[in-house]
Amino acid sequence: MATHELKTTQPHFAHVQSGAKRAEIRRDDRGFAVGDVLVLREYDREADALTGRYVEVRVTHVLKGFEGLAEGFVSLSIEPLQPSLFDGLGGMF
Repeated sequence: MATHELKTTQPHFAHVQSGAKRAEIRRDDRGFAVGDVLVLREYDREADALTGRYVEVRVTHVLKGFEGLAEGFVSLSIEPLQPSLFDGLGGMF
């Protein structure tokens, strides 16, 4: 199990933080595996800087080699590590 720190821009960061986004499409350059932790750090493109906000999620499934994915990319199913970040979602987590 590994921890990966990744930049995430808006609106994607907000969708992960709210619990609406439960998958990440990423370049397969880190050997992602089930159980890995992703530290998704909010990145502001205009300022070319990290904002300091982040959300931690766990990889629950890795899809690669699928016909609909570009070569060299994976789809990562994710779940929150800190359910308190997703309060107000009706007990989904």
